[in-house]
Amino acid sequence: MKKTLIPLLSLVAGLSASTGCHTETGAFPPQNATKYDLENREKFVLMDRGTQRSVTASILQETPLPDGRLQVAANLRNRDSRRIEVQVNCEFKDERGLTIDSTPWQTLVLSENGQETVRFAALNALAKKYTIRVREAR
Repeated sequence: MKKTLIPLLSLVAGLSASTGCHTETGAFPPQNATKYDLENREKFVLMDRGTQRSVTASILQETPLPDGRLQVAANLRNRDSRRIEVQVNCEFKDERGLTIDSTPWQTLVLSENGQETVRFAALNALAKKYTIRVREAR
């Protein structure tokens, strides 16, 4: 019995020592890098389920101002038969898609099945793209 117990114990000790403290180091690639990047591809995004159900943009209009800045307007429509309160902002981006200017969130009350136009203007002439974001007001 002693002859088989000693080799068995040394085998168990050797296995636990070789697998016990293994950690991975180094750089890792990002996972799901394009899964939630809608803000990088779209001009109008809804930030939560409530606005996804209730709000739509019927018109998006881009207008270059005389000084070279970009002005955008969105016609937001309430699809519900109840009054809702949302917040809207605009992220202005350069030609590569990097954000260079962000407007503050503004509260907008949409009446039952109503629509409102919101306008945003970039602070400088570097803005070539944009994303209008809408979220529920809390």
